Formats: sequence, structure tokens, C-alpha cells
Amino acid sequence: MKKLILSLSLLAALIGFNACSTDVDLYADYKDTPIIYGLLDASLDTNFIRINRAFSGSSDNPIDATEVALIEDSCNYPGKLKAYIVKYKDAYGNTYVATGDTIVLDTITIDNKEEGIFYAPKQKVYFTDKHLAVNSENTKYKYKLFVYKGNDTVTAETGIVGGENFKILAQSLGFSSEESNRSGRIMFTSADNAVFYDVKMVFYYKETHNGGPLVDKEVQYKFGVKSTDELNKEGNAFYVTYAENALFTMLREAIGSDTVVDPNHPHVMRYFDAKPMRITVSAGGDELYNYIQVNQQTGFSQTVPDYTNVYGGRGVFSSRVNLVQDVRISPRAQSDLYGIEAWGFKQQ
Repeated sequence: MKKLILSLSLLAALIGFNACSTDVDLYADYKDTPIIYGLLDASLDTNFIRINRAFSGSSDNPIDATEVALIEDSCNYPGKLKAYIVKYKDAYGNTYVATGDTIVLDTITIDNKEEGIFYAPKQKVYFTDKHLAVNSENTKYKYKLFVYKGNDTVTAETGIVGGENFKILAQSLGFSSEESNRSGRIMFTSADNAVFYDVKMVFYYKETHNGGPLVDKEVQYKFGVKSTDELNKEGNAFYVTYAENALFTMLREAIGSDTVVDPNHPHVMRYFDAKPMRITVSAGGDELYNYIQVNQQTGFSQTVPDYTNVYGGRGVFSSRVNLVQDVRISPRAQSDLYGIEAWGFKQQ
């Protein structure tokens, strides 16, 4: 029978180093293995880390992982483990030295998790509300995690992604309702320690039916996860491209059949703010990218993951950061939107 391992993830939608060097024996009957999932983000006030345990069975002692996942006591270690992260900074070359700054992790119970594969609605996680160091032009940081389980020590480390020089280089985006082969760009500078980026743009607007309350609406365009090798580059900046009529294509799909001339929806009015387009650029670290890529190739199953950068356990400990900027749309785009009478966009 296939041997199973149950791994818990705070990052269910996200699925480093040499995998062989971090191999652990997961198949001793009913031996628990630490499972760690954490993405450090220096831009957040609070960072969370999942520290759980997994059980594996053998053909003689099979375990139904889906049943174990629903049992809180089987997923959590009792009480609170001793866990902390230590800050390091680069001293010279690629050498990092400890700064003496140690952050002890506390526990908190999240009580609003939706029902799913794992137990709900409460989930115990480890956290810190201490601000993490932000990379500067001259200094880069990394953090090392230590978790003590009985006589065993579990460790993992990651460089901090992002920094003061990580910026979105756009104040306005150009669009046109005409069909054409022209394209626009979203440009951004590189983030320290990032090996992949995920770019998204969202157009926000409001609508009202028959003079009723304004309702928030949105349409979004996702460019998808791209490694630094897959991105376009100009000088020191990366960029992604979009079709010049992308905004109108998105809106046509969202509201094309729900217009002011539709007798079933009379007097529909729509409005947008001065900066209606939001650009989000998410940057992620090497360990997370490897974890996603390797496990996508082998399948996100309940079998033992092929990659981990957690020594003495399984999972992934990495870093990411989300950069957000609200921008204007071009005067041409505004004029075209107001000119499509059937869509009901009006100036406020």
C-alpha cells in the first residue's frame, strides 16, 4: 500500500536546497515528523508560521491521512514548542553573521478557518508581531528558524525578499477600446532575493441599479507566475505586457450583457475613481519557488514532498512580499469608457 504523509499548510494555494541533504525517515510506524510552513514578509506587521506534526504509516499499519487531518490533536503538538527566529545580515561577499537579534515565537489560535481537508474552524499557529528587517541598498538580511521538539532541533533559513529599491514604475496605464496589436507595459524594479514574480492588475468601479446603493465591483487580469528568466527586461527593470484593449475585454466579459439598454436592468450607472487601477507585484524567494516547481511536477498529493528546505522536518520556510500601487488610466481609456453608452459609465 502506498505510504502516506499528512502535511498541514497555512499556504494551501502555494504548493530549497538539496532535497537529499534534508531527507528524514518518514516511514517508521507512527513516528511524528515536524511539518513547517512559513513565508516571512518584512512589509507585514505580523508574520505567521505553521508548526505541526505529520504521521506516516506502512503497509502493515496504514493511516488514512484524510481522517487524521480532521483531528486537531493529531495535527498539533501539545502545548507550545520552543521556537524562535534569529536575524543575520551580510558582512562581506555572501557571508552572513548573526546580529544578536532573536525573536521568540508565540502561539495564537485562528478561529475562522473555513471547513476543508483540515480541521476547522480553529487552527493553532506560531507568530511574531515584531517588525522584520527590510533590505537596504547596502545591507541584506536573512532569518534562521529554530524549533525544539524534545531532544530534536528543527532548522530552516531564508533570505528576506524585497527591500527599499523594490518599486512599481508606473503612474498610469494606457488602454483603448479599439482592436489592435499594440500593447502596454507594467514595469518594476527587482526585489532582493526574489527569483519569481506574480503580477496582477485590477480595475475597480462602482455601480447602482435604479438609483439604489453603490456596489463595489472589479475585474482583474493575472499575468501568472514568472521566473526572472521568463520576464522581459529593460535596463535594471522587469516588465510584463498586456494588450491595449485588455481593460475593455475584461469589462465586456463582466458587464457586456448587463447594460443600461437591457430592459431587465434599466438605469444602470457606473463610476470609477481617479486611480481605479491597482497593480500588485508579488515577489517570492528561491525556496518557495523550488517547493512549488518540484512538487507541481511530482503532484500535490499526500505523499512525501520531494523538496524541502526544513532540516529535521518537512515543508518550506521562505520569504515573499506584495507590492501594491494604485494608478490612473489614460485619458484615452477614460474617454472610451464614457463613450460606450450601453455600459453606463458616468463622471462623478
